[in-house]
Amino acid sequence: MAQAPPQEDHRKSPVMRVTQYDQVSSSLIAIVLALVIAVLWLSIVWFTNRLPQTENEVALEMIDLSGGAEDGSPDEELLVESPEDPVDDPSQVDTPSEENQVEEMLDSVVELSDKATQQVQQQMQTDLTNSGKVGSAAGTGKRALGFGPGKKGLPREQRWFIKFSDRGSLIDYARQLDYFKIELGALLRSGKMIYLSNLSSEKPVTRTASSGADEKRLYMTWQGGERRTSDISLFKKAGHDVTGAILFHFYPKETEHQLLTQEKKYRNKNFDEIRRTYFTVRGNRSGYTFDVTRQTYFH
Repeated sequence: MAQAPPQEDHRKSPVMRVTQYDQVSSSLIAIVLALVIAVLWLSIVWFTNRLPQTENEVALEMIDLSGGAEDGSPDEELLVESPEDPVDDPSQVDTPSEENQVEEMLDSVVELSDKATQQVQQQMQTDLTNSGKVGSAAGTGKRALGFGPGKKGLPREQRWFIKFSDRGSLIDYARQLDYFKIELGALLRSGKMIYLSNLSSEKPVTRTASSGADEKRLYMTWQGGERRTSDISLFKKAGHDVTGAILFHFYPKETEHQLLTQEKKYRNKNFDEIRRTYFTVRGNRSGYTFDVTRQTYFH
């Protein structure tokens, strides 16, 4: 008897594969995990970069110190022979120390800038008078800070040094000036003063004056750095060639008060104790601010 051939099994063997449901669910899980990680990372960044809570600032009164320049008035005539005898007071003689020597080296860097500032003041101010007493002809070798009934200390325009970053474009620099409402000025050789404002616009606003004698605002002049050429470029943008002119930065009262507040908060020193305060411009979330980088003091 012949045997029938074996029947073939037509059933398919089970195959494991990823279904469309698995693909969608895994994608959603991956997206959710990515969002959770991103939120955690942004939270960490926000907490680490959050500005410290500002304390309630006490309003400062802007009082002009009557002290003169460390090296005397620009038009002062020096008397070599003194009718008074030298004063031998050990309390007035400074004993040399390493700290004083380092301080003198730092001050020598800005000594030339003081002379340049005084030359500018001669052109901006007139009728300077000398009301001081005749001093002793002998000294200690250091620059005298003055003695007498007047108030001690230096006025703001002699102790403040402000640095704008040399990096960044011209428009960034113009935006910084506009943010602080600083107006540029150029004193031409003819005595004419050209003012420039709204510096970041396509056409800055220009106005002129016959001289700068009536200017009452705080002003700064360049003592170094590369940004002076940027001021010349801004004047050229407005159609003025001020090459060879003396350039000024005129500060409004609110910006001057901001500088005064930052100076006080740095070390909480009295203003008559401060010899130099160095500021730099830095950006923050709301715009720009002046930060104090260093201070030197009278000893």
